[in-house]
Amino acid sequence: MCCEDKCKIFKLILIFSIIFILFIAILFLCINNNQNKDKNILVATAQNGDNTETGDVIIKFSQNKIIVGDALSHTTGSSEIMINKDGIYQISYQLTGVTQETGIFNFNAILAVNNLPLIETLNEGSVIQSSISNNRYTLTSTVILKLNAGDILQLDGLSLEEVEYTNARIDIEEIY
Repeated sequence: MCCEDKCKIFKLILIFSIIFILFIAILFLCINNNQNKDKNILVATAQNGDNTETGDVIIKFSQNKIIVGDALSHTTGSSEIMINKDGIYQISYQLTGVTQETGIFNFNAILAVNNLPLIETLNEGSVIQSSISNNRYTLTSTVILKLNAGDILQLDGLSLEEVEYTNARIDIEEIY
């Protein structure tokens, strides 16, 4: 009887061990698959001289600093960022405006999809009244948008004054 009890205990321990190892293996695979999910990120920048127009301007980006994945694409020198995959995207940008005029200085920024400005993304800069020359102001914003494959995203600078957009950066990441 004693030998049979030892055999039963050994079989139970063996079965429990196999189930435990399978559980750990499945857990590891699930965690590993989430960590290896393909990232989709695009970072584009504009330098001084890329956007020499003043007033209302669609911003062109001359450099792609980071492109990871295939959900986003951009041709350097263009204003258009192509959305290649349906998803939820976090979009952050920084836009610097400069004017040589003294007095009132005001500019705004807005994102546009398929050439349609998205009013909910309007970023209104403060009105600066100054007697110094070379007024400079930077707008920053982060928004989350649902975008579809085939959409074209653009950043627009808006101003009634003679504002030149000396620097810009846009960071886009698919978050879902």
